[in-house]
Amino acid sequence: MNQRPATPRFQSIAVEATIATVSARITDAKLRTLFANCYPNTLDTTVFHRDDEQGRPDTFVITGDIHALWLRDSTAQVWPYLPLAADDAALARMIAGLVRRQTHCILIDPYANAFNDGPGDSEWKTDHTEMKPELHERKWELDSLCYAIRLAHGYWQATRDSGVFDADVFDQGWLAAMELAVNTMIEQQRKTGPGPYRFARTTAWQSDTLPCNGWGNPLKPVGLIASMFRPSDDACVFGFLVPSNHFAVVSLRQLADLLDQHYPGHPLAARSRALADEVDAALQAHAIVTHPEYGRIWAYEVDGFGNALLMDDANVPSLLSLPYLGVCLENEEVYANTRRFVLSGSNPWHFRSSDGRISGIGSPHTLTPRIWPMSIILRALTSRDAAEIGECLAMLVNSDGGSGLMHESFMPDDPSDFTRAWFAWANTLFGELMLKVAQEQPALLAEEYVW
Repeated sequence: MNQRPATPRFQSIAVEATIATVSARITDAKLRTLFANCYPNTLDTTVFHRDDEQGRPDTFVITGDIHALWLRDSTAQVWPYLPLAADDAALARMIAGLVRRQTHCILIDPYANAFNDGPGDSEWKTDHTEMKPELHERKWELDSLCYAIRLAHGYWQATRDSGVFDADVFDQGWLAAMELAVNTMIEQQRKTGPGPYRFARTTAWQSDTLPCNGWGNPLKPVGLIASMFRPSDDACVFGFLVPSNHFAVVSLRQLADLLDQHYPGHPLAARSRALADEVDAALQAHAIVTHPEYGRIWAYEVDGFGNALLMDDANVPSLLSLPYLGVCLENEEVYANTRRFVLSGSNPWHFRSSDGRISGIGSPHTLTPRIWPMSIILRALTSRDAAEIGECLAMLVNSDGGSGLMHESFMPDDPSDFTRAWFAWANTLFGELMLKVAQEQPALLAEEYVW
């Protein structure tokens, strides 16, 4: 089923050529259709690209069925196109516009996770926090700032275009946004108190608001960075979210490298590296627990008092995704143990179909027992085993509910019962997986996967 619109929002010559090249190598007709629909879905349906008043690129990327830009989602949605940007000037300019837009967003509010396209309305405008007209939602999620750094670093690596780092970006500039990002992370180490961020929502949904009068559950300062919400937008139980702290270590070191390139000698580089080292040491000291079956594994959340939550959520950053984010290698002991744990029934958010053919990680965000295709994709992206990757492809091909696209989640025994028919992150991430398979496991493209 072809799900591409007749008039795409943005079209890339390089992306279209890649679709044609890879599709020609895929034997399974359904897998071929899924790839052709999913890989360009961000460009086809979610990109609003234009020039600002000074003629600079400005790109607003919505998540799909929610007309707002998440720092996390927008980065992840364009990430698979970065390898093509050096050979497609229009594509590079579109992504540069997103780097600039994210810079603007951070300067508006480094604590916000989602933004309107300029001043506008939001269903969350009455939240009990410092809302502004430009904000769609103001949930403090550490990974939001990390994703903005990841995109800037990835864009620079792909294109060597330094224009996005100019001081005049949205009048204040990328450097000012990065200083604000690092200061916010340090503030949220909570060494001298909880900081200025509070959040509460009038809701019957427990995970949509924070306890303790909007401050979150108590934390003991140990060097980790508090994140009041997970990448699922659900409230943390224990505020030191381990995958996001790992992500912060990687991102802060990437930021320091960018500063060395574009602002040599700037003190923010040393501050970023020092913060990364401190968080890394704190993770080693406070985030590893000994599981009775799996040995030393990463906890999902900790509080610095010795309490830990053992689980994983499908949303990235997750424990499963750590190698994908550049945190570690797949065969490192603690990660390997953690991976076995999160892909087993010992993880309370791991589910499987009654016939055992489909399994994956879900999220409290969509309740039990829904599986997120994203978790199956990340399982494949963090594996080097052809048989395991092929198993993941089969599960994905047979769980689209006949729609020709990926979704947020689905019921394992009835994939036609899914949430979010238009979820561009999952679609584009599937395209990223297919490109990796084509490059590293090309024999898998010749297999049949429909049951």
